[in-house]
Amino acid sequence: MPRIPLATYRLQFNHCFTFLDAARLIPYLHALGITDCYASSFLKAVPGSLHGYDLIDHGQLNPELGSETDFAAFVAALKTYDMGLLVDVVPNHMGILSAENRWWWDVLEHGPGSRYASAFDVDWTPLKRELNDKVLLPILGDQYGTALEQQDIRLVCEEGGFVVTYFHHRLPIAPASWAGILSFRIDDLAGTAGEEHHAVQELRSIVTALRHLPPARERSMESMAERDRETQLARRRLAALMSDSQDVRAYVGATVERYNGTKGASDSFDHLDALLNEQHYRLASWRVASEEINYRRFFDINELAAIRTEDPRIFAESHRLIFRLIKEGVATGLRIDHVDGLYDPEHYLRQLQDWAATELPPQVGEDRLSLFIVVEKILGAGEQLPCSWPVAGTTGYDFLNLLNGLFVRTDHAKAMEAVYRTLTGQRQSYEELVYQAKKLIMRASMSSELNVLGHELNRLSERDRHYRDFTLNSLTHAVREIIACFPVYRSYVTADREGVLERDRRFIHQAVACAVQRNPAVSRQVFEFVRDLLLGSLPPSQKLTNEERVRFVTRFQQTTGPVMAKGVEDTVCYLYNRLVSLNEVGGDPGRFGRSLEQFHQGIRDRYAGWPHAISTTSTHDAKRGEDVRARLNVLSEMPDRWRKAVARWMRMNKRHRTELEEGPAPERNVEYLLYQTLIGAWPVGALDAGRYEEFGKRIERYMIKAVREAKVRTSWVNSHEAYEDAITRFIQKLLERRSGNPFLNEFLPFQGMVAKYGMFNSLSMAVLKVAAPGVPDYYQGTELWDLKLVDPDNRVPVDYATRESMMAECVRLERATGEDRLATLRAWCASWEDGRIKMFLLSQALRHRRAQADLYLHGDYVPLASQGRFHSHLCAFSRLYQDQAIVAVAPRFLASMEAEQQGASPDNLWQDTAVTVPSWKPGSVYRHLFTGERFETTGHGQHQVLSVGVVLRHCPVGLLIRSEP
Repeated sequence: MPRIPLATYRLQFNHCFTFLDAARLIPYLHALGITDCYASSFLKAVPGSLHGYDLIDHGQLNPELGSETDFAAFVAALKTYDMGLLVDVVPNHMGILSAENRWWWDVLEHGPGSRYASAFDVDWTPLKRELNDKVLLPILGDQYGTALEQQDIRLVCEEGGFVVTYFHHRLPIAPASWAGILSFRIDDLAGTAGEEHHAVQELRSIVTALRHLPPARERSMESMAERDRETQLARRRLAALMSDSQDVRAYVGATVERYNGTKGASDSFDHLDALLNEQHYRLASWRVASEEINYRRFFDINELAAIRTEDPRIFAESHRLIFRLIKEGVATGLRIDHVDGLYDPEHYLRQLQDWAATELPPQVGEDRLSLFIVVEKILGAGEQLPCSWPVAGTTGYDFLNLLNGLFVRTDHAKAMEAVYRTLTGQRQSYEELVYQAKKLIMRASMSSELNVLGHELNRLSERDRHYRDFTLNSLTHAVREIIACFPVYRSYVTADREGVLERDRRFIHQAVACAVQRNPAVSRQVFEFVRDLLLGSLPPSQKLTNEERVRFVTRFQQTTGPVMAKGVEDTVCYLYNRLVSLNEVGGDPGRFGRSLEQFHQGIRDRYAGWPHAISTTSTHDAKRGEDVRARLNVLSEMPDRWRKAVARWMRMNKRHRTELEEGPAPERNVEYLLYQTLIGAWPVGALDAGRYEEFGKRIERYMIKAVREAKVRTSWVNSHEAYEDAITRFIQKLLERRSGNPFLNEFLPFQGMVAKYGMFNSLSMAVLKVAAPGVPDYYQGTELWDLKLVDPDNRVPVDYATRESMMAECVRLERATGEDRLATLRAWCASWEDGRIKMFLLSQALRHRRAQADLYLHGDYVPLASQGRFHSHLCAFSRLYQDQAIVAVAPRFLASMEAEQQGASPDNLWQDTAVTVPSWKPGSVYRHLFTGERFETTGHGQHQVLSVGVVLRHCPVGLLIRSEP
């Protein structure tokens, strides 16, 4: 069977964190208990990339991360500690901003005749006829004509060829167009140098050769090869000629200057304009992208163009280096980025497993997988990962939201909703906001994709007399409404599958029924036509082939995901602020937490279906760090206290708001988000002037990003400077560090109380995550408190020197015994702000997990009941494998519990609460992994139990190990 990681650690590679940096870190990660590095994409990306998802060459390591030798050092360090490497694969798109992307450059140079034309999902015959055989490039900061006549667009001769520049952009000029440039004033050159001059004759010969290049419409392999060969020959000849002949060099330089025009003389730019119109791309303002772009993007990001991995040649070329690393034993598993963007995710995943089954040594065991693969897949409410996918599971957002919801008081949902509505005036439900946000995305940034779907649907309806009376507008409206109502990211209808998956059938029916209900004035027949087309249940027709239907369905499926992502993750998650710890990727903010029973059932389902899926709590894409969420969950325990606090803060800070023409800034909903953000992200420990100022800047940057993403009064496309300035001033006034700041005088004690209880939540989540089925994953730096916000805040360099020093202390504590160990542990709990207690518990648990791999990988999951007054404040379960057993004991809702007891002593906090544990005889013995203590079970009816108060006397959480032989 393939290697299954026991614990992964996510590393973000960029020029600030290189292969050598990672190599030096491996001994520390081993000491932490990590078994596999989980690397961000390290293939060649756009220069300066901080994330690597804008890769430009699948066949090279990113030179900004180091040399091949540096990479070998990293690999050697991994092998020294028997660590695996989970590699992030980006099969859906490439970065196209850099001229170093040779695939994209070739497409721009040769258009549909490029050997890589099929690599990108470009519509060469789009609705806008002027774009036939062209790619729309929305890179201009102004209108095309203005940019041209301001001389921002310039023709340049370089390396025996011609390019166009626009600030940092470089774009090719098609070789066939070189002929026009080189012959522009060639008679003048011949008159000066003489027609018989060898330089003039050579230049005319080059022009003739360029005019006889195979045209772009000829797309055979022979024509492509001839065009490439002759282009390179012409380039070398021209470079040599310009090097040898001063006359030709001066002539070309003067010609280029003429093409570049003269400011103020509009007609002087006609030649450059005509030249640009000959190219296989059309330069345009970035504002036209949403309506006219004709290449599929990653979501709505113009700089990331989708590639067609379904093409076998492109699949092979884009995975050659990755496959080599797997065969060499360097990469031991893959993480597939944005799997829902692919044409057919299941087919792609089977291609990977088929390759592994053929190319890798035969596997031992009965595992159905030849290679460990996890997919970045966001599961909607009620959605399961398709069981036919040959993967170990997802990258863990489902686990993140399941675990996080356990620490939210579900019984306080109505109270927290009332607080939110009363203080902010917000009335729309979460579901309504999602519906409206998805429609906004389709109107504002993805209208081109909707126009294409509408026209394709109209073309299909015209093919059959039963449907031809549906108008273009009604069909486009129906598609828009169905997508706005679609409950999950996408369906998986394919050409080679018999029928439609039951899950997809259910989601399509649900979306159409919702769309019909929301549109009572529109004929339901048009919605039913789209439904039947998606389901393949239209009556047989010779005029509408299955291939045509699947082509439309595929476009539809590749649109629903981006609309959902942009509408929910990048809009509503910044707009619906009832309790923002729930506003997470893959989450359902409309659902207020999870009951203990729901949590256990979710973990049981996970163990039954995907026992080796990733279990994450923080990622590079998360909206908030795990410990920010842990703090904010505490607010769900105290709705009345929270309401009173925010009401006071709003009253005292009213004077800091700015009255703008359209209303106060910030509005109350944004202010409500700000208070939660400050509570969740406030740094631990004392803050000197420098740290305090940086924290304030972080909050300012975050809040500006948040209001732009919410798209209410400002956005990335149309920023409102006065509004954003008002937000910034408001934050600065709130955070003024002076003794007379009434807000801080009230806020800081409240925040400190929440942070303390948040710490208990964090430690509970830590132990549950390690012990539960799945592969626990740790985003870089989160072994200490993770108080970062959304990117780029969560991608700053990690202070590993401090962490390595703390790890040395943890190792020393591990060796301590008896009262020395207990006293140190109590001291670390008391000084929890420095994070040592979190690192110690994690490292102890992960090292035990590594030592007892079979127990954690294959052990049964058994929820444990508890008894006593505070039984609902405890989550406990055991893992059982042969004669081994562990018991995880994790408190929750401690703020509520302590409030009920009004200052009870720590020794009596849990009173009569006990937890039932697996036992083989009365007086079974368990050892507390963290404290070293041993406990004997006592009888309670037919069961053996342990007193929770005794187990948690010296440590906030427990991981108990069966100690009997």
